[in-house]
Amino acid sequence: MKRSTAGILAFSIIALFLYAFGVDFFDAIWSFPSQRAVPFMVLALVGTGIYVSIYLGFPQIRRFWHGVKVTRGIYDNPKDVGDLNHFRALTTALSATVGIGNIAGVAIAIYYGGPGALLWMWITAFFGTTLKYAESTLAVKYREMDSFGNTAGGPMYTIENGLGANWRWLAVAFAAFTVICSMATGNAIQSFTVSDQIYSEVAQLVGTTHWLTLKYTLFEGFDVSIQQIFNGLMMATLVGMVIIGGIRRIGRVTGYLAPIMAAVYILAAVLLLLANFNQLGHSFSLIFNMAINPPAMAGGIGGGVLLVMLQGIKRGLYSNEAGQGSAAIAHSTAKTNYPVREGAVAMLGPFIDTILICTLTGLAIISTGAWQHTEFFVRISVSDPVIADQIVAAGVYNGMELLNSSLLTSYAFKEGLSSLIPWGDKIITLSILLFALSTAISWSFYGDRSSEYLFGPKAILPYRWVYVLFVFLGGISGLEAVWKFGDAALGFMTLPNLVAIILLSGKLKKMTNEYFAEEHVPYK
Repeated sequence: MKRSTAGILAFSIIALFLYAFGVDFFDAIWSFPSQRAVPFMVLALVGTGIYVSIYLGFPQIRRFWHGVKVTRGIYDNPKDVGDLNHFRALTTALSATVGIGNIAGVAIAIYYGGPGALLWMWITAFFGTTLKYAESTLAVKYREMDSFGNTAGGPMYTIENGLGANWRWLAVAFAAFTVICSMATGNAIQSFTVSDQIYSEVAQLVGTTHWLTLKYTLFEGFDVSIQQIFNGLMMATLVGMVIIGGIRRIGRVTGYLAPIMAAVYILAAVLLLLANFNQLGHSFSLIFNMAINPPAMAGGIGGGVLLVMLQGIKRGLYSNEAGQGSAAIAHSTAKTNYPVREGAVAMLGPFIDTILICTLTGLAIISTGAWQHTEFFVRISVSDPVIADQIVAAGVYNGMELLNSSLLTSYAFKEGLSSLIPWGDKIITLSILLFALSTAISWSFYGDRSSEYLFGPKAILPYRWVYVLFVFLGGISGLEAVWKFGDAALGFMTLPNLVAIILLSGKLKKMTNEYFAEEHVPYK
């Protein structure tokens, strides 16, 4: 069966199941087999990470410094095959992973799982680093060149070229869900988050009855304001100006945008932690104690360690996307004749994303005491589960408003930087804008490559214009269902990628041993 035919069939089946069973059918992939057990998806991701780490001899420890040297460009040969140098391939991948999850995702993990969730995020990132190495090495090994002379790689090519044509159905499934995910979590949700944050800032200045912020009901359940329309147009224009130019323009933009956005956020977080330096020791104590021995919990939550563990692992996976195969598409563009070389570069991703940036966010929330504005704090403080449920539903405890997602992080930065600047929360607004913009730009490339894989080069330009349209739609919509569906698509992307990593682990180990058996001399 041709790829295009298989692609149409795949989208038809997905649409049929969506119509028959709704979004919850797909979203269940993150809770299967039940709400009380460790989800199969979590076991698959963490289990594969542990297996590959042991099988390859822990490359995240032994080969980490080599990845740093490659990223610095000392081995870059301009004559090597590929589109982007190692640094720009890494920043393109990071631009997609370093995003809303680093600001909102960490806050959500602490809101439900407490400070201890951060330790499990670190553990997830440690083993996820090897998954990034594996999927990116394989993506370069089995990539192709498209009709325009650009690289075409990623798990869909790894599956078909590495496992054989009989596995094409699995490659098609990965590509189909990547296209869906790019339109949802990689696109519309980013635009919605920016639009919602800007709308809130403007509403604080002019109120909600101003002509800019007054919401008009277009139909039941859909309210929109002039400000939101403007926000959607702004985001769509910025993203469109970049992605219509293709991967080289995307690489140039993310090569500047990713370091700038990371520097702004890291600098602000470091200043916050310095201002609250006397609380850091207590913060680390809370993290370790509540990860291993969380307080007794009311409200029927039970299994405290399991709750904390799941929140940390799930949000860690959402944050760095290790094992999900998306970043491998960006790394497959690297200018190199050595697949393992780019795999070593890819290992830096989870370190920067989770070990560094997520840790800064978590410590900011814990050290400022903002974590006490969470459901977790209510559950461990109120012995009566019925009263705890009532408090959570009301959203207020002891006169303190319960805060979740980016609002919790904003509060932490406002309080933590209050002795230095009065507008610490505005840094979060700026970071959300930069992070969401970079994520939307990079995810367009993932969907771009998947569309070409399924339907050929003629599908690229139509896909990009539809993608820009979804940026606008995200800016004017409330997309809870789309968020759930996008997260589900992210899960369905993961399974084919993990299968390929496991089945090709023997070849991966051989490539690794052969590469590091050679002497690598810097290019002059």
